[in-house]
Amino acid sequence: MTITFKITRRLFAAVQTDLLRRHAFAAERVGWLICRVGDAFDGNLIVLAHEYEPVADADYLDDPSVGAMMGPAAIRKALQIALSQRASMFHVHLHDHCSFPRFSATDVRETSKFVPDFWNVRPELPHGAVVLSRDAACGRCWYPGRGQQAIGEFVIVGAPQVRVSEAYEKQTRSPKLSQA
Repeated sequence: MTITFKITRRLFAAVQTDLLRRHAFAAERVGWLICRVGDAFDGNLIVLAHEYEPVADADYLDDPSVGAMMGPAAIRKALQIALSQRASMFHVHLHDHCSFPRFSATDVRETSKFVPDFWNVRPELPHGAVVLSRDAACGRCWYPGRGQQAIGEFVIVGAPQVRVSEAYEKQTRSPKLSQA
């Protein structure tokens, strides 16, 4: 199964702008992409980001061992959105550079802890985590009954449309940015 994640150019830019704002003590900002999901005709999965919810300033914990630590209120709010909007939730943060981002060891550890909690409120939907850079993205998706896997392709919809393929990047070690 291939997972394609689509986000409009306008939403992508708005998320980047928000994630670049300074916080009183956190070294970085985090938020949530609220998504809808559809099965493609070939059995693959399409995730459509349609809204962004930043984590409120008061919902960060002061933990200098990580770039940003969400408190329990941040996760409760995201769980409520998933429940009330019947939405897939994708945690998002930014690595402020150009080219393909990677999940840090901390990113992998922490998202593995909280992303499966979303199955408690929306067990029928996939949920996940996304790391943006200035011009690319990478992500992981947890899907009930199908396990966890990398998001194979990101599409930034707009003019021009940009496709970012993780599979190609792994082979060449540089992101595949093609304008469609």
